[in-house]
This record gives sequence, C-alpha cells and structure tokens, in this order.
Amino acid sequence: MTELPQYPLTLSVAGRHVVVVGGGPVAARRARTLVDAGAAVHVVAPQADPSLVKLAAEGTITWSGRRYQAGDLDGAWLVHTATGDPDVDRQVLADADAARVWCVHAGDAAQATAWVPAVATVDDVVVAVNAGGDPRRASGLRDAIGALLKAGSLPLRRRRPTTPGASQAPNAVGSVALVGGGPGHPGLLTVRGRRLLAEADVVVVDRLAPHAVLAELDPDVLVVDVGKTPGHHAVPQDQINALLVEHALAGRRVVRLKGGDPYVFGRGSEEAEVCRRAGVPVEVVPGVTSAVAVPAVAGIPVTHRGVATGFTVVTGHDDIAAVPAARDHTVVLLMAVAGLGRACEALRAAGRADDTPVGIVEDGFGPGERTTVGTLATIADLAVRIGVRSPAVTVVGDVVRLSPAWRNAEQRSPSPGTRAPRSRTTDRASTPPDDAPA
Repeated sequence: MTELPQYPLTLSVAGRHVVVVGGGPVAARRARTLVDAGAAVHVVAPQADPSLVKLAAEGTITWSGRRYQAGDLDGAWLVHTATGDPDVDRQVLADADAARVWCVHAGDAAQATAWVPAVATVDDVVVAVNAGGDPRRASGLRDAIGALLKAGSLPLRRRRPTTPGASQAPNAVGSVALVGGGPGHPGLLTVRGRRLLAEADVVVVDRLAPHAVLAELDPDVLVVDVGKTPGHHAVPQDQINALLVEHALAGRRVVRLKGGDPYVFGRGSEEAEVCRRAGVPVEVVPGVTSAVAVPAVAGIPVTHRGVATGFTVVTGHDDIAAVPAARDHTVVLLMAVAGLGRACEALRAAGRADDTPVGIVEDGFGPGERTTVGTLATIADLAVRIGVRSPAVTVVGDVVRLSPAWRNAEQRSPSPGTRAPRSRTTDRASTPPDDAPA
C-alpha cells in the first residue's frame, strides 16, 4: 500500500469526549495519556486492565464492561481502538469514518486515520516523532531529541508570548537563575545550567565564568559583562543586583552566570535574597567549585585516607588563624595571592609546622595552568620569585605531597621549596571560575 500524505497536528482534547475501545495494556496506556491531556475518556471492553479498573473506580474514566457496539462513538471527537480483534477494530474504524471521527488503530497503523507519535515533553516544548510506521525508530529519535533538549543543546528560547497578549501584561515577571559555571571548562558546566542558558533572554556574566558557552547563545540574547578583577569592581554589587531585578521584572529570563559555585564566595545568596524581596522567582544551580576542582586537576586531593580527613575553605582576607591546625586538616585558600605571605605567617603562628607542604595552582583549567609547590616557610618567596598571579588556588597540607608537582620537585631537590620548584603548565582552552582566587 502506498503511504498517503499526512498532516501533522496537535489536538486539544481537554474536556472532550474520547472513546478507547479495548481493555488491554495498549488501551490502558492510551487511556492514561488521554486522561493526562484532560480528555473525558470512555472505555469500551468486556475485561479491562487493572489500571483501567482503578481509574474507573476513582471516577477518572467511565467504563462499559461489554463488547463494542453501534452508537458507542456518538458524540466522540476521537477514538482509539486497540482490541486485538481485527473484526472489531475494522468495525470501529468503519463507524468512525462514517461519523467523521478520527480513529487511531493500534493494530494496523496503515488503516488508521490518525496516529499517535512518540512524544518527548521538556517544560512546555512537545516534540512528536512519526517514523513511517516504525515505532522503535520513532522512540529512538524521540529519546535522542529529548536528551538534546534537556541538555540545552537545542534552541529552547521563547520567541513569542505563550498566550496572546502576554507580552503586554503589566505584571508579567520573568525569572533569575544563579548558575554556577564551574572552574572554567565548558564541559564542567552542569546540564541544567546549559539548559537555562539555552532559554535565556539576558545573561549577566562574571569575568571567570566559562565564556566559551556564550558563543552558543542566540545573537539577540543580551550579554552583560560585570566581571571583577583584583582591586577593581567595574560594576558594583548593588548595580548587579539592580540589573537582575530590572530585567526579570520586565518579563525576561535572566541567567546570572558565575564561575565555580554561586554559593561559594560568589555572593549568590545575596543576589537571591534581593530578587526574592522584589518578587522575582529565583533558581539556584550549583556549580563545581574551584576550591576542590582546581587542586584536583593538579593532582591534589583535598582529603585522602590516612593523610587528611577534612578541609576548610577560606579567603585570603579571612581570619586564617581560626582554622584547625591539625596535620590531617587541609586548608584551601582562595583570593590569597596578594596576601600569601601574611596567610602563611598566620598559619605558622597558629601551630602549623614550617615544613607543611603548600601548592599553588594558577589558572586551573586554563591555558596558563601552572602548579608551584613549597612549604609554609618558603612558598611566599617562591611565589614572588616566579611571578605567581591570580586567579590561583592555594592548598596547605600534606595532601600536596600526593601531587605530580611535589614528586617532580623532590626529584630535583630533597627539600622541595628550598629552590624554585619544577612547575607544570598544561594547555587548556578555558578560564577558571569566579570563586577562584584573585
């Protein structure tokens, strides 16, 4: 049989009378889907799947416990036949055709006048796939497209209001998503973060966020760069807060793209509170924090069995003397390059031994990644001598001995840090995160 041209169409069945003929598992699935779409479902079948019996008992559907007969399609907008009996299915199809009711024939799609596609639903996006009568092929395509939609790899951004006149609604409010961009590499941005970027109308981005993903945005997405450099905040935090609220109250979807995690020295909680006070919905999407990821890429674990059982993350501006001085407790310093000497003195004064290993990882995941190792007594001078620059993460503790940089330094000198250590530089096409040190 030559396949006839088809006209793809989405139907609104909410509140409309739809008949399902048959009571087996296929009919049960069809009935459940129709109920979810708001249809008034009537099932005709001598016996019914337990799930259908339950729906009927609840009053969700109606059920005639008998064989199909003439008149069962009266008032119907749509009928699904799935009896497994060719004679009954043919009669339903003939009656539907005579009554001008669209008929889905589960047993013989070629004879039907309507078809149920494989469907993927992501938020308010519905993708329906017909694949020439091959349901497994359709399902495979549906799953692949759904995965791309969920990952933000396809353009999800709205181009018009969801309802007529919505753009003129005076109280239309958008949303703000605080998205942690991770330590700079685009591949470490979460799937949820990518999806929100694909839907965004406005992106407010930090200097150390993964800027590579901005190239994937639509050309008309507004990108506002509010990046800070050490000692220079071109856009004060109050203005950033105001930007988020202003665009969201104008009905736009705003993504605040940060490096690392928005709640790790990223002022994310402050921004969330400002938005909530203004009546703006806020979503927080955690990111991979540089405090853990940047040491990891340099081969430094912040904990290790038998070496370190815990760790503390502080900035170079905090009261470092309050950090536990136990040998098995790792200290991670962010934004500590300028005050490294003072930080080391404070840790020594608090009880840390002079020979405590220290590692500094510059530009983690970036093209200038470099690891420098030394001790509390030597690292500050070494950092000055070789020109350590921010962004960098500093790790203090015996876990530094596990890194390749420490082993390389030991091969050159029995006491790493007594002279310039051997540094490691790797090529990486990204920028480190905003909660990385400055």
